Amino acid sequence: MKLPHYKKIKTSPKNKTLDLDPKNEVKEMFMKWFKKNNKVGQIMTKQEVVENVIAKLDAKQNDALEQAMNELKRSSLIETKEDGVTLVLTQKGVDFINN
Repeated sequence: MKLPHYKKIKTSPKNKTLDLDPKNEVKEMFMKWFKKNNKVGQIMTKQEVVENVIAKLDAKQNDALEQAMNELKRSSLIETKEDGVTLVLTQKGVDFINN
């Protein structure tokens, strides 16, 4: 029996490595964006956070978003501007993504 196109089950891509920790997946999303735009002081605006990270999160990742951002800040890979949303890549962050 062939299922209609809207009832087909989606499978995960074979080349995607699964990280069972949503927090680490979220951290990786931020760092991948910064790696693409790699320079000290690189700013990720609120709009870019929404478009490149928040819009792509599943429910578990969304729940882990705040914790992931806090860990990136605690490890000094990023800093947060006064607005609490704009992110800045630090020298330590640049060194991290270049290794």
